[in-house]
Amino acid sequence: MISIDGGYLEGGGQIVRTALALSSLTQQPFEAENIRKGRPNPGLKAQHLSCIRAFEELAGAKSQYATLASDKLQFFPAPVKGRTMSIDIGTAGSVTLLLQSLLMPAIFADSKVRLKITGGTDVPWSPPADYFANVLLPHLSNFCEKIEFKLLRRGYYPKGGGKAELIVKPKYRLSDFGSFNEFRAYLNEAAPKISLSSQNALAYVKGVSHASADLQKFEVAERQARSAKSLLELPNVSIRSEYSESFSPGSGIVLWAVFSDNDEVSAENPVILGADALGEKGKRAEKVGAEAANRLLKQIGSKAPVDSYLADQLLPFMALTGKGSIAASEITDHARTNIYLIEKFLGKCFRFDEARRIISLS
Repeated sequence: MISIDGGYLEGGGQIVRTALALSSLTQQPFEAENIRKGRPNPGLKAQHLSCIRAFEELAGAKSQYATLASDKLQFFPAPVKGRTMSIDIGTAGSVTLLLQSLLMPAIFADSKVRLKITGGTDVPWSPPADYFANVLLPHLSNFCEKIEFKLLRRGYYPKGGGKAELIVKPKYRLSDFGSFNEFRAYLNEAAPKISLSSQNALAYVKGVSHASADLQKFEVAERQARSAKSLLELPNVSIRSEYSESFSPGSGIVLWAVFSDNDEVSAENPVILGADALGEKGKRAEKVGAEAANRLLKQIGSKAPVDSYLADQLLPFMALTGKGSIAASEITDHARTNIYLIEKFLGKCFRFDEARRIISLS
């Protein structure tokens, strides 16, 4: 059984989520201790338990010590099977963080996986739904026959209640091979290579500025969008404003910059940098828009093709295929933590060029 330090580096719930994904793929059980040790309320939270229960239902996996506030978890995996499943995280637990964990096993499942998730779609400390759809998923589309994300209703903190759906039709099926090692060897030959070394030229910037319907009378979405656009001062900026019914009031804005080579955006290795900001009570809409714009400008100014949030999410796919290299705007503790976990399951495979912020396979 693989032993994992749940308090390693950033010591958050990401450790549990990534471990669940890698355990399900490699079919190696693990034991994690000191889960979220350095956090104000350590141990497993409701959203982590939802993730564990999802793997138990989707794959028939087993677990021990999976209770609220437990600082320990034992997980015994089983192969993920294609099916349709509905998951209610409860309140504003992050939809996208749950999907991050389920995404990789779903991509390599034996048949189509359809996940219907209820929870928080635009909440603190997690990727917003529009970032998930427009920055992360385009990098993974070539690993699937089909991958489709639908945002059906936004869910803000604290009540959540947002709804999203992910449909994945696999291209590379783990079930077609006698062992995980055979499957990984096949991916080394057949799967696409993640290779992102430079930005190239900026093609356009898009965005979604959103708010709950009760804030429409204050023009919150439009004010966020205008503020962001005025600061960006870049060509081809388009930010859509929208409102939706939700259980809690809230707002946010997600921006993404798309770069191209010779006037064509790469389908295999797209260069897309993202940034976002969330509204909160007493925070002016103009400030929310400005925060997102300044964060995007910082990512663009880094000259890197991978933003600091995307880097750690691409690393497991690089490791599985045994090839690839990315230059990130920053090598974060999230990325280092993911590398720690990946190498627990797959062995030593990464190397760093700290000066150029490059992560590649050794």
